[in-house]
Amino acid sequence: MRSIAEINDKISRQTATVWTVEELKARVAEIGVTEAAKQVDVITTGTFEPMESSGAIINLGHTDPPIKIRQCWLDGVPAYSGFGAVDLYLGATQVSEPGDGEEVRDRGGGDVIEDLIAGKPVHLRAIGQVTDCYPRASFETTITRDTINQFYLFNPRNVYQNFIVGVNGGDRPLFTYLGPLQPRLGNAVFSNPGALSPLLNDPDLQLVGIGTRIFLGGGIGYVAWEGTQHFPLQKRLPNHTPIGPAATLALIGDAKQMNPKWVRGCHFRSYGSSLMLGVGIPLPVLHEEVVARCAVQDHELVAPIVDFSIPRRVRPTFGLVSYAQLKSRRIVIDGKPVRVAPLASLYLSRQVAIELKQWIEAGEFQLTEAVAPIPNDRSFLPQNVWGGSQMAID
Repeated sequence: MRSIAEINDKISRQTATVWTVEELKARVAEIGVTEAAKQVDVITTGTFEPMESSGAIINLGHTDPPIKIRQCWLDGVPAYSGFGAVDLYLGATQVSEPGDGEEVRDRGGGDVIEDLIAGKPVHLRAIGQVTDCYPRASFETTITRDTINQFYLFNPRNVYQNFIVGVNGGDRPLFTYLGPLQPRLGNAVFSNPGALSPLLNDPDLQLVGIGTRIFLGGGIGYVAWEGTQHFPLQKRLPNHTPIGPAATLALIGDAKQMNPKWVRGCHFRSYGSSLMLGVGIPLPVLHEEVVARCAVQDHELVAPIVDFSIPRRVRPTFGLVSYAQLKSRRIVIDGKPVRVAPLASLYLSRQVAIELKQWIEAGEFQLTEAVAPIPNDRSFLPQNVWGGSQMAID
């Protein structure tokens, strides 16, 4: 029906028809897939959820005399410095630790990233490896977004295509990456926004590939590669959507252009730090099948209910549950009603899709052709730990 070049021409002339994925689903219910496909050029999706496999690349610029940094702390949070002399990688889940004269604070890499994006000052302390070309042994300063060179997010794993529902069948509270899980099935937590989610609306990754331009943290980003733990071979329903964690994406984008509204440090009690991140992916309507895939509803999407009380790599499940049931805020497990809460913000996920729609309608955001597809044949390999003659499986 259309090409990306034709859609971009309409975007540049501000004549493209752009619907959020929720608007698309509503229109399909009214006029059908075929008619909707004739009318719409771009469908915008969005999510705002914790994405802990995230972090920032920072280049500080050289001091005088120069330093080859080998240990570094940003507001007490360690940053990795094992590559270029003044290049750092700050992980979103890294937590603060005491330094000289510093107190331990409840602060993580996600908080520091958020503050830098917001233009706030961040204290830096560095220790160097003294060499002939890098004679400085240490330095201390305050940095901001405007006093450093490169500052970009480079996230190894974002935008899970589906995920799990966490519950706790044990007899004590558990503190997990999904937040607190109460004993004896006291609550359930899910993290994916379901029918709003970018990759559930492109289940075969026909539209998203390496080089796809996206909304990332309130700025423009790109799909850089497949994400870590990318598992497209997950079992799927007849509508092609996976029944559990499946595809993932590695994302990159200029943090200096981002907005702290869409990049927020967060903390999970007795678990650790993470990063709430807004990601929106535009789906070009190249043919009718795009609309048919995006018409999927929450009652047609499922996730597995996983019992975290069993501390094994493969945990038992209580079967599958639809996102329509999850969003009703109550599900039934073994005959017991269980209250449910989303970890993703459904409201802000909608706002991501709306803001991306506005960018496209204003001619400020054009689509890109992928330079290569995301692989669809990756299996998921576990790691077994050997200790002497004993093998322990985590």
